[in-house]
Amino acid sequence: MYLITLLGNLIIILATISDSHLHTPMYFFLSNLSFMDICFTSTTVPKMLVNIQTQSKVVTYEGCIIQIYFFELFVLLDNFLLAVMARD
Repeated sequence: MYLITLLGNLIIILATISDSHLHTPMYFFLSNLSFMDICFTSTTVPKMLVNIQTQSKVVTYEGCIIQIYFFELFVLLDNFLLAVMARD
């Protein structure tokens, strides 16, 4: 499922970059939203997959703080992009 999310968002980004007809503000924000979705899912899912594979439930304190920071940062940026897209 993680790979499907990555591939789907990369296809959206590549489609908007490659086609000159899609260089409008709506598609610009859509490609940025896809990039934010890649970053958003990449903050938690890889560590979760490693923990599932190794049967480990250990997360260091520093790792947890870093993961929470980036998770909240990308949620904030995602919400900001959605607000700008709604305004557009």
